[in-house]
Amino acid sequence: MTPDAHDRGVALISHVPQVVSSIMARRFIDAPNDALGLAGQGVRDVTRVAASDPDLWVQILGANAAPVRDILLAYRDDLDRFIDALADPAAPGARRRVAEELTGGNTGVERLPGKHGTDKRFTTIVVMVDDRPGQLARLLAEIGEIGVNLEDLRLEHSPGRQVGLAEVQVVPEAADRLTTELAARGWRIAG
Repeated sequence: MTPDAHDRGVALISHVPQVVSSIMARRFIDAPNDALGLAGQGVRDVTRVAASDPDLWVQILGANAAPVRDILLAYRDDLDRFIDALADPAAPGARRRVAEELTGGNTGVERLPGKHGTDKRFTTIVVMVDDRPGQLARLLAEIGEIGVNLEDLRLEHSPGRQVGLAEVQVVPEAADRLTTELAARGWRIAG
């Protein structure tokens, strides 16, 4: 990878997501507490990196300003198309535009490499986990007892909720067996 290609790459994969996350989180400054109380895992995922050190990011963004600016300009164009579609959702083509943008996001996420940078894709099984001490540890231990390697794990749990969701990623050929075995052990599988 050339230095220019690297700068464009990190602008797309790291620097612009930092900016977008920070701008999104900035919307919360004056938000009513009732609205913030509705926050779930999705908004936490989108804004997690917004908690990064601003001084460090001022330096990073200053050193790679041109590629970041180019991507942000394209992002603004994407956002403008989305905003225009939402201005009149009943207008001809508006719903299609929104669907195309959302589908484009799905396609983009599918292109991200898997574990350790490989192209291998995994199957996600969503398991409901009661909000009680030891339940997540029990789930992980039982996955090990079943003999399935856990490729990745993502937790979704909002404060005050009685149940969290464990998104367990495994190789596709192990998914049916794991789902069946976990259900037989009393775990509730979502979806």
